[in-house]
Amino acid sequence: MRVIDELSHFDPVVQALIAGVATWGVTALGAALVFLTRSVSAALLDAMLGFAAGVMIAASVWSLLVPAIELSVRLGYPAWLPVAIGFLLGGLCLRAVDQVLPHLHPRLADSEAEGVHTTWRRTTLLVMAITLHNLPEGLAVGVAFGAAATPMGAASGATFAAAVTLAIGIGLQNFPEGVAVSMPLRREGVSAWKSFHAGQLSAAIEPVAAVAGAAAVVTVEGLLPFALAFAAGAMLFVVVEELIPESQRGGHGDLATMMTLVGFVVMMVLDVGFG
Repeated sequence: MRVIDELSHFDPVVQALIAGVATWGVTALGAALVFLTRSVSAALLDAMLGFAAGVMIAASVWSLLVPAIELSVRLGYPAWLPVAIGFLLGGLCLRAVDQVLPHLHPRLADSEAEGVHTTWRRTTLLVMAITLHNLPEGLAVGVAFGAAATPMGAASGATFAAAVTLAIGIGLQNFPEGVAVSMPLRREGVSAWKSFHAGQLSAAIEPVAAVAGAAAVVTVEGLLPFALAFAAGAMLFVVVEELIPESQRGGHGDLATMMTLVGFVVMMVLDVGFG
């Protein structure tokens, strides 16, 4: 608690940077499982991916869309307009990146890589896939800290505590993402160190995205509802297009679905109860 109290006195961009580094660290922690074992069960991986999807869905609603609606009203917009625009733009931008950036989802063959054709190695393509997940997550964390630092955001319920809660939730679901990259590589015979390095590298974009998100909304306060909804749309795109399908591939669909519900509830309780 003392560390969080100290953090509250920092500039919001610095807060976002620290939070982004922390969520990156949790991804590295998940990737570090390769030093303990060469594999995890398909059931456990499906459950973790389902949990991550639930956390992201709840974070999109409670931490991003609800404050965006309240901000829209305070700024004099129709309550739905900035949220609808930002949400769809977030999804469209992630779709564009998804089409262009070469990447490969875990458990798929090399021939099923997405994006433009490339000669990149399998390891690089796997890292790129999880990097796509982490881009909107880092942006969401940064926007949350930036919103809490603005008078308009604070008046609409975007608090420092809510931003910290969102960062904690994102950190929780980053753990399985680190596992999802590093463990398949380790199982294929890649060294533990190289597998770990690839897993943690996938979240290196989070501090950068967090700083960009915080700086944008602090500089232009009128962007707040659009930015919050943009981050939500980008996160939901990742959930529907990647996380949920991946959680269903291992043959434990019911378990993954139940863990999605658990993840949603955990994030909702964190946000409503502590944010």
